[in-house]
Amino acid sequence: MQYTYPYSWIIPFIPLPVPILIGAGLLLFPKATKDLRRMWVFPSILFLSIVMIFSTYLAIQQTNNPSIYLSIWSWTINNDFSLEFGYFVDPLTSIMLILITTVGIMVLIYSDNYMSHDQGYLRFFAYMSFFNASMLGLVTSSNLIQIYFFWEFVGMCSYLLIGFWFTRPTAANACQKAFVTNRVGDFGLLVGILGFYWITGSLEFRDLFEIFNNLDNEGNLLFYTLCAFLLFAGAIAKSAQFPLHVWLPDAMEGPTPISALIHAATMVAAGIFLVARLFPLLIVLPYIMKLIALIGIITLLLGAALGLAQTDIKRGLAYSTMSQLGYMMLALGMGSYQAALFHLITHAYSKALLFLGSGAIIHSMETIVGYSPDKSQNLVLMGGLKKRVPITKTSFLLGTLSLCGIPPLGCFWSKDKILNDSWLYSPIFAIIAYSTAGLTAFYMFRIYLLTFEGHLNVYFQTYSEKKKSSVYSTSLWGREGQGLIKPNYSLLPLLTSNNYKRIPFFFKKKNQLHSNGRSITVPFFTIPYFGTNKSFLYPHESDNTMLFPMLLLGLFILFIGVIGIPFFNQKGMQLDILSKMLNPSINLLHQNKKIEMGWNWYEFLTNATFSVSIASCGILIGSFLYKPVYSSLQNLYFFNSFVKSFYNKLTIFGDKTLYVIYAWSYNRGYIDFFYITFLTQGIRFFAEVINFFDRRIIDGIINGFGIASFLIGESMKYVGGGRISSYLLVYVSYILIFLFLLIY
Repeated sequence: MQYTYPYSWIIPFIPLPVPILIGAGLLLFPKATKDLRRMWVFPSILFLSIVMIFSTYLAIQQTNNPSIYLSIWSWTINNDFSLEFGYFVDPLTSIMLILITTVGIMVLIYSDNYMSHDQGYLRFFAYMSFFNASMLGLVTSSNLIQIYFFWEFVGMCSYLLIGFWFTRPTAANACQKAFVTNRVGDFGLLVGILGFYWITGSLEFRDLFEIFNNLDNEGNLLFYTLCAFLLFAGAIAKSAQFPLHVWLPDAMEGPTPISALIHAATMVAAGIFLVARLFPLLIVLPYIMKLIALIGIITLLLGAALGLAQTDIKRGLAYSTMSQLGYMMLALGMGSYQAALFHLITHAYSKALLFLGSGAIIHSMETIVGYSPDKSQNLVLMGGLKKRVPITKTSFLLGTLSLCGIPPLGCFWSKDKILNDSWLYSPIFAIIAYSTAGLTAFYMFRIYLLTFEGHLNVYFQTYSEKKKSSVYSTSLWGREGQGLIKPNYSLLPLLTSNNYKRIPFFFKKKNQLHSNGRSITVPFFTIPYFGTNKSFLYPHESDNTMLFPMLLLGLFILFIGVIGIPFFNQKGMQLDILSKMLNPSINLLHQNKKIEMGWNWYEFLTNATFSVSIASCGILIGSFLYKPVYSSLQNLYFFNSFVKSFYNKLTIFGDKTLYVIYAWSYNRGYIDFFYITFLTQGIRFFAEVINFFDRRIIDGIINGFGIASFLIGESMKYVGGGRISSYLLVYVSYILIFLFLLIY
């Protein structure tokens, strides 16, 4: 161990040669670099694999002996100010290193095939490697200012990757939206860093934890709380917490591997990591802890509610990510440090699997004749894919069940731990958290059922298939005229968006396959010397290089929950791996001791039964509304009676009740509309007022004096003729007028 930690500083630099060499190759040997572009995936994976091996060894050492290793060196010294850089290794660092590297390797392998047809292949891997280096530097940083530097590098890479297809207006708008939204939080983070330096005189984590916990915070509690809130603002923006969550759904405009790596497993987890890193500091500020829990509970409920009606498969998963990040933030606010990080790990693998699965679906559908990119992600244009992509369907189902909290998959253990802790914190928060768990199961199975179950969409049917079905064959609203709700078509304009061409959810027209479909070919690979043209009339399974990471991630989520199960040591005491690996750094600073904890199996099984029952109810409701159960029972008389009774209760406030709820969820709760109306347009109006005042009032006064001086000068030029008699006449006239006015 003593020979390992001193070399940890090299971790962030290992992936850097890839973007450097790609940039140099494109500059010096552009043709050769482009012709051999597929070779660059190997060093990208190799260097990140080296980091993974190094990180695994560090994690093993931390498991055997949890401790802190800190190494710093001075960068600049000026009087009393010293700026230092270094690296900080503790259990949190080792866990994050493994998470970043394992998910990163899977995404890089997957991306080789997914991006093979793209002209920006080299640029993609250069961005990805630089992002991995930045993220590794962030989690190993030893002080706040160093975290801020890597924080901005991560944000820059996110901006570049979201806008990777910058020729698309939607992608260009999305990356700008993400950039501006994150700047709001980053400004608060910077001011908070300066505030804590003013308080403690240091930026090092170890000094901050020791000094801050010994401060007399009675008189300055408000100022400390304000500085902590500003630090938390950075985490709110980066981890897409309410109200700075609006950038995350639009960020899905980037390539799907980006969504899997950055917006599911690593970058959005940076905010959670920051709060976890500062946990020993924040825990002594009760108001901040309550605020963190409140933001978390609002975010998890809002994310689940907004994900109910999304028709874009990636946006639905994005709102799921937002909701699960809310669970993590809630756990940190409650003081459940281990539960938050446990869920961070299990969610990262589950959501990475789901995004890679969605990418496989999108990738196969984009090669279908007549299918455009806006159709390839639309859930209501899918259906029946389980027969065409069975491996993808199985992997996606594993990720869905895990996120729903079904045992023994990974997210069950972590979510159940958060839900149990919420009962001890606040019954109201617990009710909301449990209810959201049911919503999560509902909308995740909605995505799964709309994608894989039901009948094949008519776009996918070959000429030998006689059975035709509506594109909404697995819709909540049923087939034409058979659903629970009679749609009001006059309200359809509410579902349109300025950024995207939306297809109305209530749609009667059947779309037929193009008659010339068999004679049309689309490029599948455009790699030099390996170019082929393939045409498909139905979705097809992805290549092995895309399926392998999905299968491996599926194995991860099957067994990752094991770290939440207690084991027995030699003395017979029950020990939890979480207590050793996910231990707050402040505990290691004071006493490097093992934490022993009991395990009540009866209490665990009782709570688990309750949480699984709620998730199962969500799954059953989703199956009921999205056809598998409904189709098998709709011929029963008592079932039809129940449907009518259920419908009447739902529409007690009017026939448009469910439609209004659907429209609210579909349009993101109108939060973006609020920001556009009251912030964007308000700022523009204020800027126009300031511009008018500056140009018309300020400049008008100055220009008025200039014009007046010019006019007076011009007038006096004609008055002065050089005759003294004329001057005397004018002078006497003015005196007489003055005397006249004075007397009368």
